[in-house]
Amino acid sequence: MLLRALLLVFGALIFVSGTARAVDRGQFENVPDDIRAWFKGVRSPAGVPCCDISDGHRTEYDVRAGAYWVPINGLWWRVPEKAIIRNAGNPLGEAIVWYVSLRGSIEIRCFVPADAA
Repeated sequence: MLLRALLLVFGALIFVSGTARAVDRGQFENVPDDIRAWFKGVRSPAGVPCCDISDGHRTEYDVRAGAYWVPINGLWWRVPEKAIIRNAGNPLGEAIVWYVSLRGSIEIRCFVPADAA
């Protein structure tokens, strides 16, 4: 019974420590309302709001063998197909990537290419 309780607590701590939330510390106050609304409305292909899981970052990107790659913290990361959003439009005209850092690795949650329709 004690072992089960310890495993449950340990599992909860791992889950909580791996969760990241986007935070508005006032850095977005000069962003036009339409751009702010776009960021808040973008959802991953799984239906999760991208801005609820991490902050969006403008990024450059490369296409290699049909896959998108983005630089994060000086390294290039392959964008998983499940993170690519093709139907949200893109009022900025620049690629945007939403990611979290989990236990020393990067997890890309959402990616909107510069030319998303």
